[in-house]
Amino acid sequence: MRIALLTWAYPPEKSGLTRAAREIAQSLAGAGHDVTVFTMDRRDASGDANRDASRDGRVTVIGCGLREGSLSARFRKIAAVGHAVAPLAFRRAVRREHRREAFDVIEATNWYAPGLAIALTGPAPLVTRNSTPAATSAADVTSLRDRFDRRAAMLAEQLSARFSKALISNTQLHGKKIAALYGVMAPNPDGRHAVIGLSLPPEIVARGTAATYPDEGIEGRPIELLFVGRDEHRKGFDALIMALRILARRADAGMRDFRLTIVGVHADDLKALPTTARARLRCHHRVDEPLLHDLMEAAHVIVAPSRYESFGLVYQEAMMFGRPVVACAEDPSARLFIGESGAGLLAKHCTGDDLATQIQRLIEDPALRAHYAAASRKASGMFTRDTLAAQTIAVYRTATESKGASSNASSSGLPAPVDIAS
Repeated sequence: MRIALLTWAYPPEKSGLTRAAREIAQSLAGAGHDVTVFTMDRRDASGDANRDASRDGRVTVIGCGLREGSLSARFRKIAAVGHAVAPLAFRRAVRREHRREAFDVIEATNWYAPGLAIALTGPAPLVTRNSTPAATSAADVTSLRDRFDRRAAMLAEQLSARFSKALISNTQLHGKKIAALYGVMAPNPDGRHAVIGLSLPPEIVARGTAATYPDEGIEGRPIELLFVGRDEHRKGFDALIMALRILARRADAGMRDFRLTIVGVHADDLKALPTTARARLRCHHRVDEPLLHDLMEAAHVIVAPSRYESFGLVYQEAMMFGRPVVACAEDPSARLFIGESGAGLLAKHCTGDDLATQIQRLIEDPALRAHYAAASRKASGMFTRDTLAAQTIAVYRTATESKGASSNASSSGLPAPVDIAS
């Protein structure tokens, strides 16, 4: 098949979305399909963003970024209205390539609906793969402007999903949440809303499989904790910092010592922490893949207290390295991947107290760490590029064989009201 994949950013940019986009693209290309990625994070120096083509192995990458100071770039900053700019830019770039050689199918993330214009007008069937919806990722906005902007984003996501020919969600629970939020069908056996887990890059698989658990025989060595993520409410960063404060006080009072490494946040952003907490903290705003793998290999425990993940790649990476995970039971993916597999401990609520309690159990009990490390290793490797590609192509074929305007549209043909409280 000839496939277009729309993404907001693509490696070397680093985020869960970029890693997912690369895994999807590389798995499909590795299975022999012709894959072109369209991304908003780059453009060529000549100003023709649509022809900024490069290669990532067998994958063609085309930049669709807006020229700084252009009319489109200025419109994009306007609340609500700005959400139409990127979908139109994506459609323009895709149509240009489609005229050169037709695409069989186009895939886009649901997040802020980059495929909206294509879902409504073509030029090929759109499949939407659901990440974290705007309703969840922007749940803590307060200003009138931001609330209005979020409503527009949620409506755009809903329309894009309902006019897609097929949907993909990362887990069954995630798919049910998407169905309730957007008013589309729940995951179903006919393939129009499929559940497909994401794979891990071969280099992580190789490094994680070879990684041994850190030596604990050194007297007085602190337990190494690792958090990878942004300073976001959804990621549980507020609970993490409160837990750091609590655990630092307990360590001063005699608990075994520890060190927390945070990847994704500037140290300057945490200067207000008490001295006893800062003394046990190390921050890396950005790291390359080899250093990230070094940090995961050095960690005794991975702390990932997200309130919601559409999939949770960090859980999969931690298990690939055989590391115990402390996560949050508020996240359905954590309950599925960590709770049911026994790969770690779940804080009942995403609060500093609950999180600190579970982390302290692993800090102080080497036998417990060994137990969960073994369970984590056993649960690793559930998802591969081969299965990702095969299952995705099955959904694509369902989408290209569909008839009519949209298999996901309601019987009235109108979108259901968006529930802001969802």
